[in-house]
Formats: sequence, structure tokens, C-alpha cells
Amino acid sequence: MNLPRIPSMNELLEEGLSRGLTDRGRTALLHALRDELDALRADCLNERPRELDSSFWELIEGRLAVQPAIQLVGAQNGTGVVLHTNLGRAPWAPEAIAAAAEVASYSTVEMDRESGSRGRRDLAVAQLLAQLSGTEDGLAINNNAAAVLLMLSTLARGRKVVVARRELVEIGGSYRMPEVVEAAGAEMVEVGTTNRVHLEDFERALADPHVACLFKAHPSNFEIQGFEGEPELSDVVKLCKSRGVPFVYDLGSGILNGKELPGLANEPTVQDALKAGCDLLSFSGDKLLGGPQAGLIVGATPLVQKLRKNMLTRCLRLDKTILAALEATLRIHALGQEAACAHLPTLAMLGADMETLHERAKEIVVEINKHGTDIQVQAADCEGRVGSGASPIEPLPSKGLLLQTPSCSAQELATKLRQGTPPIFSRIQGESVLLDVRTLTASSKELSDLIVACIR
Repeated sequence: MNLPRIPSMNELLEEGLSRGLTDRGRTALLHALRDELDALRADCLNERPRELDSSFWELIEGRLAVQPAIQLVGAQNGTGVVLHTNLGRAPWAPEAIAAAAEVASYSTVEMDRESGSRGRRDLAVAQLLAQLSGTEDGLAINNNAAAVLLMLSTLARGRKVVVARRELVEIGGSYRMPEVVEAAGAEMVEVGTTNRVHLEDFERALADPHVACLFKAHPSNFEIQGFEGEPELSDVVKLCKSRGVPFVYDLGSGILNGKELPGLANEPTVQDALKAGCDLLSFSGDKLLGGPQAGLIVGATPLVQKLRKNMLTRCLRLDKTILAALEATLRIHALGQEAACAHLPTLAMLGADMETLHERAKEIVVEINKHGTDIQVQAADCEGRVGSGASPIEPLPSKGLLLQTPSCSAQELATKLRQGTPPIFSRIQGESVLLDVRTLTASSKELSDLIVACIR
């Protein structure tokens, strides 16, 4: 079977443009053309002849209708989990968004404006990290998991790392501490038991001259309760200094400001850990810092310089847009506690009082009822979480919306909300869909319009 004459891809693209098929972008049109051409060739070879006529373009339109140009889209978080890992953790401050957009084209990412020669891409962020933490130096790379790998690889490759058994954590995505130590090329020395570790356990382990560092991991998504215990951080630090062994601490969420906010009372701060004398400390940029994904390391200059010279640092470096957003976030923190809690959405959400949340819930109820639909909605008490490993068992009292409609079940309603534009993510509570207003970012009217549009 002969194939029909197939124009070049450029000709087809031009034809598609002339037909106005660019609502979903040029890339989406290109993929749709390639897929439909493959289908046309297959039909012709199987003796089902087709032509590149109007029916071909109708099929292209059908493909575009179900093939979005970009699958990663913005969403509304009604789950009540402030730092929801699957929804991108910390929402950025407007200043961070603007900073990232500013450098998306050409930028001074590695250019010294005075000399016109090459500059250091992370200089501003490193200085801000040192300033805010009260240490000598700072380093920012892709994420905190990478920061831990970099620290252990630099300090302990071919040597031993001492870790308490109660800190052999596993977090989402099968990130397991024993495997991280192995990937860093080091040998792990476990001390203590699942629930308790004593200073004497560390003393015995550090007597081995092949030990390169003592590593502490902040528990993520769990807490040990009951008959448990560990020595004071300051005592462990003193022991390490007496043996000349670096103390390396993965702090996880990393609070710089907002310690007094709901749900954070038991979370350690960056400043407290460093005051105790930790040599190297790492934490996340997209958790309680309230910024973009990054692994932030602070400590003494000689140790940070060792990390900076490691080949892995270049492999794990930040993109220019993330650097800009991170710098903007850190500059907000540098303005102090009040500014941080006001300008950073994560801290503002955590600090929202119950009266404000209740008023917001009532506003949304009023807006939904204005549409005159069969949606049944009421404000209700609920509980959220900080999320991303912080305060894993401590509830975050909040206010929410309970949604029902006679036309579908709660599960079906939740599905409709997820399939909206933008998607709205919720929880099921009894026979209703629950939306926690603490984490919803759209205005009351916008949100009501979105909900009604999804259900109709």
C-alpha cells in the first residue's frame, strides 16, 4: 500500500498554526502531529488507507484536547498539611517568585559586575547563610539528602561514620540512612539501641582511629516515646572535640524564624544546634525555611571549603532561578522574625489564628452558596499537620469546609476536585469532602468559583 504524500514537519506545523491549534503550545502540537502520523502510516501499511485531509486535523484536535503541553501545574492544597511533599512543600514568597522570574533569561549568575570576569555563583547565598546562622561559611546544593551525601562523602570516604541506632531513619522515596553512608563510600558504626543511646556508647566508638566523624540525623516523620533517651547535644559535641572528630548534624526542617508558631515547639532550631558546637549542620530550603528546594550547609570555613572542592558539589549545584529564589527567601529572614512570619507563606499559614481561619471558612461558604447549586457546605473544626517530617504526631488545629452533593459520593466529589483546573486536593471525612482553609491560597471568591466549576 502506497503512503499518501506527507509534508515536512515544518509544513505540518505551519498548517497547524494556520488552523489555530496552538492553545496548548507548539511542543504539544509537534507531539500530536508525530503521534498521528505514526498512526496514519500504520493504517496505510495495514491496508486501511487514509489521507492528510480534514479528518486528519480533526484527530489532531482530539489528541490536543487530552494532551496538555505541561503536566506539572499549580494546585490548591486543601489537605491541611502545610509542607505537603507531594504538592511541592513550601509555597514561595512573592519576592522569591519575582526574583526567579527576573533571572530566568540572562543573569549575573556567575559574572562579577565590577571586573566583568567570572564570579562565584553562590557567593550571596553563602554570605547570607553564614550571617543568619552565626557561622563562618555556608553552602547551598540541590536538596538536604544531597547535603548529607556530600558531607559524608567528603569527610568519611574510606573511613568510618558513627551513628546512633535510633537515628537510622528511612524517609519517603526509600531514602535510608545506612544506604546513604554506603553510597558515600564510608563504613557505618552503629551505637546504642533502637530506643536508647548513652554517651559511653559514643566514647567507645570514637576510640577507633579510623572514625572520620560522628553523624546525627533528626528524626523525620516519627517520634520515639516511652523508655527512651540520648545524651545532651552539648555533651556529645564536647566528646567529639576532645577526640578531634567532626560532629555532623542533619537537622532536617531547619528553623531560622518562627520557633513559637503552632506545631514547632519541639523542633530544634539552626541557631540552637550551632550554639551547642556542631561542626557542620545541614537543613532543607523548602521546609520551615519557606523557600525553594535546596540543601543548606553551614559551619566552619575549613570544613565547608572541603565540601566546596568536592566534585559532587558541581554535580549538585543549584540552578540560577533557584539561587535567586533562595537568596530572596534568606533576605526576608534577615529582616527578622516579624518580617519572616508576615512574608513567607509557610510561616504565615502556621501562624494563622483560629478566628481568622473561621472567618475565612465562613466567607467561602457564603461565596459557594451565592452560586445557587445543590452543593451542601458548612464550616467545621478539623486538624492539619506541619508536614515534611516536622512535629509528626502533633496536630495542627484548624478550620475547614465540609462539602457534599446529592449527585455523587465523597470519593467521586474528591476526584472531580482533583481533576479541575487548577486541581484541588482534599481529605475525606465521613461522608463529606474536607478542605482545610489553612493551606488554601486562592481568594474566597476564586475558590468558590473553582469548586462549583469542578462539580457542575
